[in-house]
Amino acid sequence: MRRALAGLTTRGRSFVAAGATAVACAFALGERDLLRAGVLVLVLPLLCTLAVARTRYRLACARRLAPPRVQVGQESRVDLRLENVSRLPSGLLMVEDRVPYALGGRARFVLDRIEPHGKRELGYRIRSDVRGRYRVGPLTVRLADPFGMVELVRSFSLSDTLTVTPALVALPSEPLGGAWSGGGDSIAGAVSAAGEDDVTPREYRHGDDLRRVHWRSTARHGELMVRREEQHFRSSGTLFLDTRRRAHRGEGPAGSFEQAVSAAASIGVHLVRAGLSLRYVTDAGETLPAASADGGFEGLLLDRLAITRRSKDPSLTAGVAALRGRTGSAHDADGLVIAVFGVLTAEEARSVAAARRGAGTCVAVLVEGSGAAGRPDAAANGRANGRAGAAADARVPAETAAGLLRAAGWRVVTIRSAADLPGVWSRAARTGEDFVRDGS
Repeated sequence: MRRALAGLTTRGRSFVAAGATAVACAFALGERDLLRAGVLVLVLPLLCTLAVARTRYRLACARRLAPPRVQVGQESRVDLRLENVSRLPSGLLMVEDRVPYALGGRARFVLDRIEPHGKRELGYRIRSDVRGRYRVGPLTVRLADPFGMVELVRSFSLSDTLTVTPALVALPSEPLGGAWSGGGDSIAGAVSAAGEDDVTPREYRHGDDLRRVHWRSTARHGELMVRREEQHFRSSGTLFLDTRRRAHRGEGPAGSFEQAVSAAASIGVHLVRAGLSLRYVTDAGETLPAASADGGFEGLLLDRLAITRRSKDPSLTAGVAALRGRTGSAHDADGLVIAVFGVLTAEEARSVAAARRGAGTCVAVLVEGSGAAGRPDAAANGRANGRAGAAADARVPAETAAGLLRAAGWRVVTIRSAADLPGVWSRAARTGEDFVRDGS
């Protein structure tokens, strides 16, 4: 009731003041008629306050986001249901859902009246051009009486989270054999080069099924040889993203960092849907352990990339160590590695090049970004951080870093934006060559 009295409008406060004055004058002058009028004027806003105070605890709210995860630039719909669970009709309601500015600001609706046990369905759309995780809600309802004496604000506790992921580009459904797996075009060649299975004959072991004996190989080797079981292609892989501030140029969606995040998301989603058991590594080390599509890795990766920010760490040491440590099992040394970088120094390029081990395919995606002509972030911050400024001066052209990586067996592609990925991906996967996308 105390909070309700604090919600008196200017009209309500005026009635209270007028009623109190009339009552005081009635006692001073001994006028009973004036006393009755004063009491009526004084009691009216108090009765309105009592009615509104009772009504404000009789509203129920439900919200639904569809979908709760969208890409940058896509829309999500918010559906609200407001229910009057009391036996009295509500008065005039102004409904306001709290929405972050990046999603378009607050959504407001005016409801004239909700009958007892009545419901109202409301809806609006939100979108963001900036990836991130945003809180939608809680819902705020302003309750007013028919006379405009009292206006109370009720805020529900229910809120939801909208995740805005990086923009995804669809990559061609090229087989993960050949250039991308370090083997031939056939499934058997790809598996023997980068997978977990092998279809070549091996020596007979106690307990092997005699129906698997490969008689031609047995005659050639002079001992029993059996065929390995041909299994579906399944390989492991590592996705690496360089998030260091000093490694990226430009700001906003056109900057190399946002384009690198979008490229990493597109590649990761493509590989997981192709059946790879993927893990996610950044310059800070392993971020997400290996998991397949069945393990929900795609959603975990997109959620993580949605909130990825530039790192202040100037070194790639932890990330390179995580790449070198991917040989936790025998087949991992031959797994596929795709690393997305910004600008690398010669020393960093040599360190990354040395991380390649085994016969697996390692692919480096160098992102220049449309804002590459601008001054590097590290150079801009060089006065505040001497080491970062010195490292920026040590940067080498993308062609030089690419040459150092190629010399160590890495496949290298250079892009200006994530939109360049499909063409480069398709051609490299088909021909096994390295391409530089100049954006012309």
